[in-house]
Parts: sequence; C-alpha cells; structure tokens
Amino acid sequence: MRICPAQPHDLAKLLAFRQEAAAWLSRLGTDQWQRPYPADKLLATIEAGEVFMVRDGDITSATITLTPEAEEGLWTAEELEEPSLFINKLTVARTHAGQNLGGQLLDWAGDRAHRAGAAWLRLDAWTTNTNLQAYYIRHGFRHVRTVHQGLAVNGGPRVSGWLAQRATAPRAHGFTDETAAPDYIG
Repeated sequence: MRICPAQPHDLAKLLAFRQEAAAWLSRLGTDQWQRPYPADKLLATIEAGEVFMVRDGDITSATITLTPEAEEGLWTAEELEEPSLFINKLTVARTHAGQNLGGQLLDWAGDRAHRAGAAWLRLDAWTTNTNLQAYYIRHGFRHVRTVHQGLAVNGGPRVSGWLAQRATAPRAHGFTDETAAPDYIG
C-alpha cells in the first residue's frame, strides 16, 4: 500500500469516506461525526497539503489529516509553543478494518512529525467515544486532559476534546511513501 497527498479531485471520495465512517460509528452507538463535514473546510486542508490517503491499488483504504495547526481552544499557550503536529480525521475503510492501517498511519504521522522537527504528535478525540480513546492509548498516546463541552476557550460546544499526545520518533510504517519531505516546523 502507498500513502500520497490527497488532491482536490479526491474531495467527493473523502466526503463519502467520512459518511461511511459516520454510519459505522452510529451503529456502534456513538454520535461522533453525525454532522456532515463542510466540504469547503476539507478542500482547504487538501489544498494546504495536509490530507493524506492510503491507496491499495486504486482503492482508498484510509486517510489522515496531519497539520501544524491546533484546533482553537484546546491546547494551552505553553503547549502550543512546543513544536507539534496534530492528527485529525483518521479513517479506515470498513473493507480494510482489522489490518492495523490506523496504527500504521499513526506511526507514519509520528515519523513524519519527527522528520519535521516536532516533539509531539497530538490529537483530540471525541469525548464520549471511550473505545477510540482506548485505541489511542494502546498506540502509545498519553491522555493529557479532557476539555468538556461548553468549556472551550472560544466558548463553543466541545465534543472532540479528549486530548492526547505521544513523543515523535523515527518509526517504520509499512507504506510506500509518495509524499514530499515535510516542512521543518521546529
């Protein structure tokens, strides 16, 4: 399998991918991702070179967003001074579930973050999805804190405020990496 940057023509595929994940999450009993993600926001992250796709032949089997920008109101000013990359929207196609693609993507992101000079790979997960939180803990992330709904710095509703991080490090991930070298952020 290979990992490559998403392109603007991948927008419809990525939106459908998220809908598939939202339906699966609903069947598991969580309200995560039940609101459609705005296409314009997704396109902006694609154009910024922050969205990556894992391809198994012509099939998209997984996707991840890796960005230097933290969601506003989650991390402290001191934490934001530390060189970090943030993962979002990690999704694995149901056809490829159970193959550790998510774990491989986390390793790829940690390796990429390390090569960019980041000390931390950080994320915010759905506050009520304890299975997802446990998944990240199993993959070496440490829970930092939970920012509860309504307590975000920006005053908006907070449903994705379970914060976790792990140190970056060179890691084998198993993908043929077709991405450009990361920009240095340190």
